[in-house]
Amino acid sequence: MINSTTEIVTDIANTALALSFVVALVFGVAQVRAAARDRRDRLTLDTLHNFQTREFAELIQFISWNELPFSGEEMRALPHEEQVLFAQFGQQMEMLGILVAERLIDLDLVDKTLGSFVTTAWEKTSSMFLDLRKTTDDPFLAEYFQWLAALIAKRMQEHPRRPFFETACTRG
Repeated sequence: MINSTTEIVTDIANTALALSFVVALVFGVAQVRAAARDRRDRLTLDTLHNFQTREFAELIQFISWNELPFSGEEMRALPHEEQVLFAQFGQQMEMLGILVAERLIDLDLVDKTLGSFVTTAWEKTSSMFLDLRKTTDDPFLAEYFQWLAALIAKRMQEHPRRPFFETACTRG
């Protein structure tokens, strides 16, 4: 009798322990997912904030409206302030590409906020960046910027999106 009672208590204890482990595992997975979602949301908000600064607006204006250098040599011949603008712009676009490649921010966000500017900017700066890759012996210079521009160009060609104001009207 004592043996069977001990076995029952042991079985109940083992079952309770196994259930506790399963509940803890499920709770842990849920917490990890929530933390990842929170991190992604923070990065998304930070990225949106960076797109809305006066400094980034100046970079957009500079890239969009100026004649840009064709080579690294032409870039180095520019005034120091303009060289810094190119460096800053390249770093920001590279970081944006890295964030998308690592799936830390969503490509839709970039498409909705910058869209064709990414592809246009790459087209305008690609000859300079490609030349700098050779002349500075840095084959990785602006690689994520190039990748992001190609990805957005492909996406825009294969799946062009309609402007939100057109689609929002049909949603009611």
